[in-house]
Amino acid sequence: MADWVTISSLATAGGTLVLAAATFASVRSGNRSARIAERALQIGMRPLLTPSRLEDQLVKVMWVDGHHSRIEGGRASVEVVDGVIYLAMSLRNVGTGMAVLHGWHPAARGLRADEPHAEPGQFRSQTRDLYVPPGDIGFWQGAFRDPAEPGYAEMCEAIQEHRRLSVELLYGDHEGGQRVVSRFALTSGGNGSVWLSSVGRHWNLDRPDPR
Repeated sequence: MADWVTISSLATAGGTLVLAAATFASVRSGNRSARIAERALQIGMRPLLTPSRLEDQLVKVMWVDGHHSRIEGGRASVEVVDGVIYLAMSLRNVGTGMAVLHGWHPAARGLRADEPHAEPGQFRSQTRDLYVPPGDIGFWQGAFRDPAEPGYAEMCEAIQEHRRLSVELLYGDHEGGQRVVSRFALTSGGNGSVWLSSVGRHWNLDRPDPR
């Protein structure tokens, strides 16, 4: 005679196991879909800064003390006026999201591609927020105002001798995430009247690097 109690218990257990497997598969699929959707959203907000093109329009840059520069596409402004070092670059955002500049870190020499970038805590903060729209141009600006501050003398000497300079920019999307460090080189055309900018490396701080 069949033990219907045992059969019923086994059937219930089997049904529960099937339901659990189906639920696990559904949750796993849902999590995968959520990750894909999140990644797509992040890609849509991701900025990436490069020098503007040589044919891009001129940009006007004004500092808080009233000093101003006019920078043509693909170029930088490097000046020493009344003891203040003014630095600026014309930029293009080739990414898909708004770039918000957080800080900058200068070097009075050209940096090799294999040299590590500065740590986020070493970057000088921007006096005001600078934005570069996706697919459009903008600018970065910075200044050394105190001759006694670290790096001032070296930077001033490098500018006077028309040596290559390096500037690392720290920026992210408009929500403060997806931070990137991009290393730019500023190169004099010979007499210091024209400085060209180029980008050498990009580092992701909030997600794995592709290298």
